[in-house]
Amino acid sequence: MKLTKALLATSALVITSGSAFAESMTLVSWGGAYQASQTKAYSDPYTAANPDITIIWDESSAEAVAKLRAMNEAGNITWDLVDVEGADSIRLCDEGLAMEIDHDTMLAAAPDGTSASDDFGDSIVSDCFIPQIVFSTTVGYRLDMVGATPPTSICALFDTDAYPGKRALNKRPLANVEWALLCDGVPKDEIYDVLATPEGQDRALAKLGTIKDDVIWWSAAAETPQLLADGEIVMGSTYNGRLFAAIAEQNQPIGMLWDAQMLDFDGWIVPAGLPEDRLARVMDFLNFATDTQRLADQAAYISYGPARASSAPLVGNHADLGIPMAPHMPTDPANSQNVFVTQYEFWADYRDDIDAKFQAWLAN
Repeated sequence: MKLTKALLATSALVITSGSAFAESMTLVSWGGAYQASQTKAYSDPYTAANPDITIIWDESSAEAVAKLRAMNEAGNITWDLVDVEGADSIRLCDEGLAMEIDHDTMLAAAPDGTSASDDFGDSIVSDCFIPQIVFSTTVGYRLDMVGATPPTSICALFDTDAYPGKRALNKRPLANVEWALLCDGVPKDEIYDVLATPEGQDRALAKLGTIKDDVIWWSAAAETPQLLADGEIVMGSTYNGRLFAAIAEQNQPIGMLWDAQMLDFDGWIVPAGLPEDRLARVMDFLNFATDTQRLADQAAYISYGPARASSAPLVGNHADLGIPMAPHMPTDPANSQNVFVTQYEFWADYRDDIDAKFQAWLAN
């Protein structure tokens, strides 16, 4: 049974002020450059201030929904805090697997006193979601494998005549099916209406089928930058921060295609039913790790925009390279001429069915 926000806030305040804090905490994220940015901006300074805490990182966020369902069935929740995409936070909240959050009493206000809920604004896509970043799924390509005309359209993915070679795409339907319909001629403002029908889903899979033999399917976002670095693919999708790391930090011969990038919010959920000492530790960490300064600090390590409005003016230069980070954000005006914004309610409603259909298609 879900608590009301008032009761939940009161309960959390009692827990964090009066209960013992757990001495260890398991944080679940996505690995790679993104998790490294979280470690540098959040967990390293937190453990420096709290030397008795042990933080364990798990890289299973891609399987968060299935694993939390299994943990709940077994009655054994081993995770303390889980990084998920916005749509998955809605599913976990609706299923009672994530705890509802009163953002204004559980999280820090902005430095000028603006409430957390106003500061986060529309990035709070569910009652259980604690936003961190704005990111995008986009496409990178090998500069030395695309000839004299680098791609400018997402539909280059489907143009194997102009850009021969292997592609890498996510082993999940999100972004793939939107791009497929767009490049099959469906007007952008009609894509989700079409995708809500079995015929529309089949149409998207048929378009993807035209390049299926040329695709390497990834399940970890770090795979595409590595495949690009190794010259095994001509282009591939991944998160924009992974491409930034490969281009700016590793000096790989890679370009980035921003056309039709899929904007999304990413953030934390707290698994429902944590013991009081673990919940006390989690809420203390969250209050620290999601304040204005910490979210701005993360942008010094990776090109994801902070979810708080008050953090944006604090975004400066890369911590190691010294380059301005704002032009590398997916929300920069030069990069956001043509974007998709992930339709959270759509994917919360249709994700399981489209996932099953997509996986069956992959297996054939």
